[in-house]
Amino acid sequence: MALNLPETFTYEKRGRIAVMTFSRPHAMNSLTREMLIGMDAAFDDFNADPQLHVAILTGAGDRAFCAGMDLKDAIPALTAGDSMGYADPAKRPFQQIFKPIIAAVNGLCIAGGLEFLLGTDIRIAAETAAFGLSEVRWGVIPAGGSHIRLPQQIPWAVAMELLLTGGTIDARRAYDIGLVNRVVPGEHLLDEAVAMADKICQNGPLAVRTAKEIAVRALNNEPKFVLEKALAARVFLSEDAREGPRAFAEKRKPSYTGR
Repeated sequence: MALNLPETFTYEKRGRIAVMTFSRPHAMNSLTREMLIGMDAAFDDFNADPQLHVAILTGAGDRAFCAGMDLKDAIPALTAGDSMGYADPAKRPFQQIFKPIIAAVNGLCIAGGLEFLLGTDIRIAAETAAFGLSEVRWGVIPAGGSHIRLPQQIPWAVAMELLLTGGTIDARRAYDIGLVNRVVPGEHLLDEAVAMADKICQNGPLAVRTAKEIAVRALNNEPKFVLEKALAARVFLSEDAREGPRAFAEKRKPSYTGR
């Protein structure tokens, strides 16, 4: 049965490989509610299809993998207590998908984009890629698992610098700290991702899925995601969480009160 996906999130089956693409290049592939719903449907289909063994997640164009949530679409909902479809902490990006997911990072990967990256298994970055969690600059926090996953995947001090400053790092620095597996010229990015997926597809699919499942379940992250969700609520319901996105939209410096 064909999926009814938005034009802003595409899903292509290439033999045993699924290629999924954030497709809002004019808006740096920033996420809308319909894109999140479409992504959920695509990954549910990928997970259920026995013919598909590996997924590749990438972004359209060469400027951005994903620049996170579209603040105009997301922040009014989040600050009103609407979780934008991620109310269940166990539904942090790809937490229940045990087939391998490869990220092909073609540009800016920040905020929600980096949160999705942290849920993938293998990451290949273009030389122009950049990574960061900018949320604190706008009075909110990355509540999609970043506080748990990022310190698990890179050194604590580097993780905290990204979480607390809202700054970014380039592709080479991301490689040096182990956030990505390799850095390649942009024109070779998708070919490198497909080659990696083909290599995985040569292995026993049950063994591959089980290897990932053991690794993911051994982290026991679900209770940690519950803690993140509970503490994040006090930020998203604060005055600062309304001021930050307002300042972003008005292209001015925020005036925070700590309330």
